[in-house]
Amino acid sequence: MLLRFVSAIAVAFALPVGLSAQEMPAPRLEYVELQTSEGDILLALEVERAPVTAANFLRYVREGRFDGTVFYRAMVLDWEPRPNGLVQGGTQNDPDRVLPPIAHERTSDTGLAHIRGALSMARWEPGTATGDFTILLQDMPSLDADPGNLDSAMHDGYAVFGRVAGGMEVVERIH
Repeated sequence: MLLRFVSAIAVAFALPVGLSAQEMPAPRLEYVELQTSEGDILLALEVERAPVTAANFLRYVREGRFDGTVFYRAMVLDWEPRPNGLVQGGTQNDPDRVLPPIAHERTSDTGLAHIRGALSMARWEPGTATGDFTILLQDMPSLDADPGNLDSAMHDGYAVFGRVAGGMEVVERIH
């Protein structure tokens, strides 16, 4: 399944003076349409809450580095609710596509979480993420940063930088 990404569409919110915290608009998002042979997926990127990771993803999109890549992994988890697991796509460490690794943005710092539809960076360890990403089919809080985890590899968790805003049924078909 070949992937094609369409240019990002920015949506900005002006912050009127004098609003209470409850009245404040949501953080600014940028949208990317991912075109697959199974249908289109609309991705909403958290450019304010996860600026480093979202900017990295947008650079891959704008430079065409994801075009023609595939979802190369479907992790199937055998528990409810179903379908459960994730799909993974991106550059697969192709030296002609991959950019240098980026700084890690912990979910404990961004306020984002590994919930159904979350867009998250694949990595070996914190600070090694490049051009591979996952989309979750269900909540996976075990991927969030957890400084108290006995497994030191999970102290920083994985970096969430967006979510599926439309086309979750396409993600499920791909899975």
